[in-house]
Amino acid sequence: MDLLNDNEQMDVMLAQAIDMGLSVIGAILILIIGLWLAGAVKVRLGKILGRSEKMDETVSHFLASLAKYAVIIFTVIAILGQFGVETTSLVAVIGAAGLAIGLALQGTLSNVAAGVMLLIFRPFRVGQFVDVGGTAGVVKAITLFVTEMDTPDNVRITVPNSSVWGSSIKNFNHHDTRRLDMVFGIGYGADINKAMDIIRKALAADERCMKEPEAVVAVSNLGESSVDIMVRVWCLGSDYWPLKWALLKTVKENFNASDVDIPFPSRTLYIEKED
Repeated sequence: MDLLNDNEQMDVMLAQAIDMGLSVIGAILILIIGLWLAGAVKVRLGKILGRSEKMDETVSHFLASLAKYAVIIFTVIAILGQFGVETTSLVAVIGAAGLAIGLALQGTLSNVAAGVMLLIFRPFRVGQFVDVGGTAGVVKAITLFVTEMDTPDNVRITVPNSSVWGSSIKNFNHHDTRRLDMVFGIGYGADINKAMDIIRKALAADERCMKEPEAVVAVSNLGESSVDIMVRVWCLGSDYWPLKWALLKTVKENFNASDVDIPFPSRTLYIEKED
């Protein structure tokens, strides 16, 4: 009788050992396949995203790595399920932990999300001059967390990506051409047509002024002390500031040479003497 019980126990232990061995072998196979699949997904997704001209290398690498770790997590869950672990409760615990971490790092994660959006939609690129919520400068780097810019006086500014994505963005280098708007004020006694001819000649003499669209020279306002002549001319974006400075100098010199009065603020002082 005891021998029969011993044989039954041996059979049970043997069956358990076989089941455990099969579970271990299955877990090893799942691990090998999962790790291979994770690496393959990362490489394949990285190549697919890398073919897109709109996709930044940083974003493609980040998304490919994210996909890899997602496959690894599912692999670990599958291995635990192979050993009979209740994966439903485990997934709930992981979800709760992820939620807690997300709430604790919501500021950092918002910067990452904004960085991904900036790198995907590309409202600006490195090397372009932009104004972001009142902060202007040349973009030097766009990372997943911050955007780095240098101001015209060579000061480095680091802006969190959430602030960049959540504010209005002015990209001064998005288009190849820009419209230069200027206003010249002349005195009420000056000859308006003569002043306008001087301005048109200055525009025609500068090769940086584009012929199309045609420049606009018109009286825009009758001010308190001056007649304002509006000038709108198109030029290359790289010529914007040099052209503006040159036109201001040329028009002022030509006004002086042609006796076109440029008014400036004046004040009359009356002094009363008491007896």
